[in-house]
Amino acid sequence: MATSKILRYVESRKNLTGCVFGLAGLGLTLTGLAGTYWPVVVAGLYGAGALIAPPDRPDAPDFAQPSEQLEELRRDFATLTDYLTEVSLPPPAAARLTDLNELITSLLDPGWVADALITDPEAVHSLSRAIRQDIPESVDAYVRTRWWSRLQPSAEPPEHHLERQLTVLHAEAHALAAGIHEAESRRQESHTHYLEERHQAP
Repeated sequence: MATSKILRYVESRKNLTGCVFGLAGLGLTLTGLAGTYWPVVVAGLYGAGALIAPPDRPDAPDFAQPSEQLEELRRDFATLTDYLTEVSLPPPAAARLTDLNELITSLLDPGWVADALITDPEAVHSLSRAIRQDIPESVDAYVRTRWWSRLQPSAEPPEHHLERQLTVLHAEAHALAAGIHEAESRRQESHTHYLEERHQAP
């Protein structure tokens, strides 16, 4: 750790600027202008250079690349799928969840859809929120409340809430997929116009 700090300082702007000023002090010494106090002159100029040097720019944070984010999302979706296979759901909710999982799978499968997905941070965030938060929280809330519904038979069955939640999540995922398709269609149309204009150019 100490060696790393020393190396960072050696390469820092403060040290490099101080060295330049210190060399100027040696130049004064060689010309005889510094006299017998040349060590003080050299050290003083080095210190002055280190003080006036601009601060080093901190390294930019190294965030995960979009492709790495999508790979992490695939792993989390696999974990979610394993969890869902252990939960017993009523047939209507199970069918809606199956449709939602198939749609998410088609978005995450390697290919042009996933390639288009990683170019849209908002879409990735929306899908990440569905996988890591919305779906597991909806299912877990159903699992926790269905026991209490036996004690309160007059209350609205928890499976109705789950079905409504999954319906909303499916609609959001479908809209996300439609947005990707629309963006790709516009890109293809733009490329067609470009080729046509290039062909018509003299």
